[in-house]
Amino acid sequence: MSKKTINLTISVLVFMLLAAIVAYMQPRRTSNFTYYFEQGKPWSYELLTAEEDFPIYKTEADLNNEREQVLQNYTPFFVVSDSVAGIVQKNIEGSNSLAALNPTEQQQLKEALQTVYQKGVVSFADWDKLTDEGWKKVKLVDSRHVASQVAVADIFTPKTAYSEILSLTGNHQHIRDLDLNVYLLPNLAFDTVRSEKIYADLISSVSLTNGMVQKGERIIDKGEIVTEDTYQILVSMRTAADEKTLDESLSLFSFLGVTLLVVILVGMLVLYLVMFRPMLIDSISNVIFICILIATVVVIAALVLRFLSVDSVYIVPFALVPIMMRVFYDSRTAFFCHLITVLMVALMLPSVSTFILVQVAVGLVTVVSLKDVSVRSQLIATAAFVFLTQSIVYSACYVADAGSFDGINWIIYTFFFANALLLLAVYGLVYISERSFGFTSALTLVELTNVNSGVLLEFAQRAPGTFQHSLQVSNLATEAAKRINANVLLVRVGALYHDIGKMANPGYFIENQSDGVNPLNDMPEQQAVQIIVDHVAEGLRMAQKRHLPSAITAFIATHHGTSKVRYFYNKYVNSHPGEQVDELLFRYPGPKPQTKETGILMMADAVEARSRSLSEMTEESIAGMVEQMISQQIADGLLSETPISLKDVEDIKRVFTESLCSMYHHRIAYPELKKGCN
Repeated sequence: MSKKTINLTISVLVFMLLAAIVAYMQPRRTSNFTYYFEQGKPWSYELLTAEEDFPIYKTEADLNNEREQVLQNYTPFFVVSDSVAGIVQKNIEGSNSLAALNPTEQQQLKEALQTVYQKGVVSFADWDKLTDEGWKKVKLVDSRHVASQVAVADIFTPKTAYSEILSLTGNHQHIRDLDLNVYLLPNLAFDTVRSEKIYADLISSVSLTNGMVQKGERIIDKGEIVTEDTYQILVSMRTAADEKTLDESLSLFSFLGVTLLVVILVGMLVLYLVMFRPMLIDSISNVIFICILIATVVVIAALVLRFLSVDSVYIVPFALVPIMMRVFYDSRTAFFCHLITVLMVALMLPSVSTFILVQVAVGLVTVVSLKDVSVRSQLIATAAFVFLTQSIVYSACYVADAGSFDGINWIIYTFFFANALLLLAVYGLVYISERSFGFTSALTLVELTNVNSGVLLEFAQRAPGTFQHSLQVSNLATEAAKRINANVLLVRVGALYHDIGKMANPGYFIENQSDGVNPLNDMPEQQAVQIIVDHVAEGLRMAQKRHLPSAITAFIATHHGTSKVRYFYNKYVNSHPGEQVDELLFRYPGPKPQTKETGILMMADAVEARSRSLSEMTEESIAGMVEQMISQQIADGLLSETPISLKDVEDIKRVFTESLCSMYHHRIAYPELKKGCN
C-alpha cells in the first residue's frame, strides 16, 4: 500500500471520527415541541394553534400558594397511650423517697399527675417537630379511636410537665426531692401513617391545572409578545408534548436525521479542502489539527448547553476556530471552518437565527482583523472586536424582534466579555500547536523577519555580502509568490535564512570577497566543490542549533536541489580531457524542492546570483539570463517535484525580469559644477 493511500485512509477515518463525535454530542430529541420562547420577548415563529386538547398547568408559585392555604387547616395526629400514666404512678410509689410525703402530699401528687397526663406529654423530639412546623393544634386519638383537637400550647414535654406538677402541688420540698424527671414519660406518640395520609390528601386536593386548551385553539402568532399567561400556556403545551413520548421508530429517525446533517457538514468541509486546499488535506497533521479544533469547540458548546442555560452558549469562544486557522493557514479556510463549526452547534439549539447571525459576524470580523498577521498584539485587538461585534449584533437582533430593550437579558453581555477573555488563551494554543504538529504560524514567521536580532543580525555581521544577496533574493521571491498565489510571508522568511550556512566560511564565497581574490581557485576542484556544497549542511546544523522551524529548514535544504556546481565541474572537465567524471561529486545532495515556495526560492536564488555576473544590464540581457537559468533548472528536473505549473513558470520569469530591471535601472549622471560658476 502506497504512502498516499495510507494518508488518505487515515484522513477519511479522522473525518469520520469528527462526524461521530459531533453527532454523539447532539441533544437527544424527546418530544416534537421544538419551539424556543422567552417571556417578554416576541414569538419568532408562524401562527401556533393547539393540535390536540391539553391542560394549562399552574405555575410553581401558584401551586405553592394554594398548598399553603390548604395546609393552614392541617393538624397532625398523636396516639394517646392510656397505660403510661399508671406506669409512672406505680414507679413513683415504688420509690423509697415517697415515704417522706405525708398522705396529703401524696394525694396532691397523684392528682397533679392525672391532670398533666390528661392533657398529654410528648417527647422532646416530637415537640421540636411541632414547633419547627409551626403547628398550633393537634388531634389526639385515644384507644377507642376517638379524636379530639387540642392546642399545642396545652400539652407538655417531660420538662414542662415536671414544672406543672410542682406548681399544682404547691412546690413542696419533699416533692422536689422525689426527682420526678426520672419517672416522667411521654404518653403521646406521633401517628406518622395517619398524619402523612391526611397531609398527602390535602396536597393532592390542589389541582395542578387551571383550565384546558381545546384542539384548534389559537395560541400565539408571529411577532406577538409572550405574556405571562401565554408563556404558561406554551409551557403547558411543551409539557404535554414531553409526556407524549416518541416511539422508538421516531426516535431512530430523529437521530438519523441529525446524523445525516452532521455528515453533510463534514462532507462540505472535506469538499472545500479537496477543491480549494488540496495541500492541506494531503497532510495528516493538518487534517488532525483541523478536526481536533472543530471537535473541541463543538464539545465545549454541547456541554455548556447540557448543564447551563441556552444563552450560555455565547460564552463559548467560537472565534477560536478562525483565529487559529488564520494564524496557521489563510482567511478563506479560517472563515469556512468557522461557519461549519457554527452550523454544527446550531443543530443543538431550539432557535438559531440570532445565534447564526452573531457568529457569522464574529467570523467575518475575526478574519478581517487578522488579514495581515504581523504582531501578537493583534490578537488582543481581535478579542476586543469580537466582544463589540457580539454585543452590537445581538442587540440589533433583539431590538428588531422586540422593538425595544425591554426584557433583554443583560447578563448575556457578561457572557460576551468572558468569551473575549477566553480568546486570549490563543497565545498558549498557538505555541502548543506549533510544538505538537510541527506547524509554523504567521506570527512566528513575522518574528523571524527581524533583521536586528537573532540569527539575521549575526548573519549580516559575519557574511554581509551573502546577507545582501539574501535580501535581494527575498525581494525577488516575494514578488513571484504574490503573482502565483503562494505563501508570501513564508517565501520571504525562507529566502532570508536559506544561505545562513555560509557564515561558517564566509570568505570562500565571492559575494563576501572585497579584494577580488578567491581562495577556492587555488584548491583542487573537488575540494572547492565540497566547501561550496557544505554550506547547505552547515545551514541545517545552524538552524537546528537555533531551533528554527522545519518550514524554514526546508528552504535551506532544497534551495540548490540536486543541481550541479557548474563552475568547478566545467573547470575540472576542461583540465581533465577524456577522463570519466563522477558528476555526483559536483552536485548538491538535495532534496529537490517539494512546494511552490521552495521552488520559487531556488529559481530566485539562481537568477539573482547569475545577474551579478552580467556585463551589460539591459532588459534583453536580463530576460535572456532569466530564461536560460530557469530553463536549465527545468531541464535538470529540479522543479519536477513541485506543484508549479508551466503558466506559473512563465509568470515567475516575467516577475524576475521586471524586478531585476527595476533594481539595475540606468541612473542619470549629475553634472559637475564648472569653475567660476558658483
